[in-house]
Amino acid sequence: MQTLGQQLINGLSLGSIYALLALGYTMVYGIIKLINFAHGDIYMLGAFWGYFVINQLHFNFIWAMLSAMVFCALLGVVIEYFAYRPLRHSPRITALITAIGVSFLLENGMTYLFTANTRSFPQVIKTVTYHLGGLRISNIQLLILGTACLLMLLLELIIKRTKMGRAMRAVSVDPEAAQLVGININHTISFTFALGSAMAGAAGVLIGLYYNSIDPLMGMTPGIKAFVAAVIGGIGSVPGASVGGFLIGLLETGVQAIGLSAYKDAVVYFVLIVILLVLPAGIFGKKTKEKV
Repeated sequence: MQTLGQQLINGLSLGSIYALLALGYTMVYGIIKLINFAHGDIYMLGAFWGYFVINQLHFNFIWAMLSAMVFCALLGVVIEYFAYRPLRHSPRITALITAIGVSFLLENGMTYLFTANTRSFPQVIKTVTYHLGGLRISNIQLLILGTACLLMLLLELIIKRTKMGRAMRAVSVDPEAAQLVGININHTISFTFALGSAMAGAAGVLIGLYYNSIDPLMGMTPGIKAFVAAVIGGIGSVPGASVGGFLIGLLETGVQAIGLSAYKDAVVYFVLIVILLVLPAGIFGKKTKEKV
């Protein structure tokens, strides 16, 4: 039971990172039906931005994370404007290939500029470990979980209670009808990219603090796993993305706990296949009928 409790704590910490990333995937897909495979690399750039402002500008953790969120939000808007907006009415495969191309551009660009070497992320917060009934939990884990939950709550409030949030939901349901009632489609889509990218930037700083290392290829595997989390939760569903992220985190740490660390990625994709066979739309997804 002690081992189970410890892995539960570790899984929730890791799952909160996947949840923040999955939110970006699910919001963009819900609005324009695009899988933004460059999302994991925005998370990587958020980590590097945090690394830069802490080392060079001596920001504390809060300012580093907030500035990374702003930087990644602007980057998301720029990517949407130059890479995806011109292809909005093109076949989906075209936009998908473009997203993969943007991902490789960001990865290789960062590798060229900063080399592929792993860097130690500055530990701006001293790690303190608490012992509770045989369980070990650090202040970093509590910070990650608390920050992720706060950001997810704020995102839910933005979507449900603000004018732009209502516009996002309207565009998701019917873009043409939303435009007829005066909603600016371009502004709404740009805002969605900014919001999702800001979440990725926060996740990048949090994971740098958690693992104490960053590199230009760090967004590949977490990005794919976050996409898996979004699909498991129900692509297009914000609560589904959050739940899917926590499930993937718990599953990954659980597999490591039983000595199968080498197969943790394979198990994640196996569970994806099983869930899609049973629930094709995901846990919170809605079945929709399309004309063919």
